[in-house]
Amino acid sequence: MIAGLVGALAMTASEKLEQRWTRRPDSHVPTRTLERLTGLSEHPRRQPRSRNLAMHLGQGMLMGGLRGVMATAGLRGPWASAMFGVVRLTNDQILENATGVGAPPWTWPRRELAVDLLHKGVYAAATGLVADTLAAWHGPGPGQWHAALRRGRRGDVAPVPRRRLRPAVR
Repeated sequence: MIAGLVGALAMTASEKLEQRWTRRPDSHVPTRTLERLTGLSEHPRRQPRSRNLAMHLGQGMLMGGLRGVMATAGLRGPWASAMFGVVRLTNDQILENATGVGAPPWTWPRRELAVDLLHKGVYAAATGLVADTLAAWHGPGPGQWHAALRRGRRGDVAPVPRRRLRPAVR
């Protein structure tokens, strides 16, 4: 979850820099989504900044836990962060579309979509960097042990022996 917090803070910083440059206003989609999910009263004209921040950071932290699990399992590096970026975007879209706050990304204006993908990429990269660093303190993950036996996904390579796995993975 620490990795997710760092990622959410990095994403926020990138959004603020981009907003200064493009003059794009703050998005209130996180606030509206949180209000719908929790049953809080909705504020159509003003969006409480604390709710926007709570949803933004809270969702980032929760999803960061998943990236930590990925890193612990041995899914590390840029490929893993790219995979995670898709999961993060999917999570947003499920919540926003299920609550009626958002629309599917393929219906968005292209510039808005590009900006969202950029910031989710910043989040995924920063979260991945922290998660991978923390997981590396514990050594290779099971997936990395398996890959070290023989490169690639191969049917002739047996699973990693249980004795080599950490107790949490056995």
